[in-house]
Amino acid sequence: MFDQQTILITGGTGSFGKQCVKTLLERYQPKKVIVYSRDELKQYEMSQEFPDPVMRFFIGDVRDADRLRLAMRGVDYVIHAAALKQVPAAEYNPMECIKTNINGANNVIDAALENDVKKVIALSTDKAASPINLYGATKLASDKLFVAANNIAGDRVTRFAVVRYGNVVGSRGSVVPFFQKLVHQGATEIPVTDPRMTRFWITLPQGVDLVLKSFERMQGGEIFVPKIPSMRILDLAEAIAPGVPTKVVGIRPGEKLHEVMCPADDYHLTLEFADHYVICPAISFSAAHDFSVNAIGETGRPVPEGFQYSSDNNEQWLTPAQLLDILTA
Repeated sequence: MFDQQTILITGGTGSFGKQCVKTLLERYQPKKVIVYSRDELKQYEMSQEFPDPVMRFFIGDVRDADRLRLAMRGVDYVIHAAALKQVPAAEYNPMECIKTNINGANNVIDAALENDVKKVIALSTDKAASPINLYGATKLASDKLFVAANNIAGDRVTRFAVVRYGNVVGSRGSVVPFFQKLVHQGATEIPVTDPRMTRFWITLPQGVDLVLKSFERMQGGEIFVPKIPSMRILDLAEAIAPGVPTKVVGIRPGEKLHEVMCPADDYHLTLEFADHYVICPAISFSAAHDFSVNAIGETGRPVPEGFQYSSDNNEQWLTPAQLLDILTA
């Protein structure tokens, strides 16, 4: 569906953006792929990595509504990946996080509507489900904005959806490269926040595949949640630093023991499909959809009363050996 189409990725120089560009260029023949981000150095480096003539690089911030409107002229699909994501930094700089994650999301919506973009998918996080930190709260607000944007769109062509997933193996700022750095430096112990802690894990290629597939599946207003494995923090430490003792340092401010992607309070809105869940919108749009059958004909069924998809009650678990296989692939 992306052949001879123009795709814009906000925050496109990040880990997700790079993998997404690589995938789009390998699988499709896009008309243009626009990387929209603030960092000129990263854009220059990315232009060297992807010297394809369809590539375009726009310096801009999602806080800048005028620049976004200009960048989206003639764009068919938008992937909104730009965000301030570091939990401690968000706690310390709350308004900066709000300006990017909430105001920036609203600017993306307005620009997409003004330019008649066909479909927009915003990336979310497990921290947006029942949030306890500011980052999660801003992403929940962003999710609500993108879902409600379908109501604002009315009879316009533009449709909006959200993709929510957990920690990305090896992404910048994640615990995997942090542990690897400690091992490289010869650390004699590995710091873990709590030995009971669990997290959802997904690889970058899986994350990109999920987003691209969701463009095909979406009708507008869905929050797509993949079925992905969990991992215990102690198993993660054992995989990265086998035999190295761990030291419990305590849960950081704004951190959960376990993460949630489908909250129990949303069970009545949640549908289970073969390889993912869909949280349906709580509000009614002008054009009603049957979300139990998606745009490519896949069917879902309601989840049981009180259902919650959390990292500690998952049916899939990553072992240390499986994580090593992923990291060395």
